[in-house]
Amino acid sequence: MEVILASAFSTLIIVIIVFSMIKVLMIAYKRNEITLKKLITYSVAAVMTGLIVASLLPFGYEKIFTLIT
Repeated sequence: MEVILASAFSTLIIVIIVFSMIKVLMIAYKRNEITLKKLITYSVAAVMTGLIVASLLPFGYEKIFTLIT
């Protein structure tokens, strides 16, 4: 139960971070500071990194909780 709760809150934080990164990239694109290709590349990289981290968190939390208890 603790692992699910910790993972859910961590996933929420990761989603907020990825959404904020995409907003920053959109602002940079509108100001012509980055190209469309860089916008797409960086957005995909941010989303994929967030997905990988969010999917690996439950395993890490499970190991930490088993070490504590």
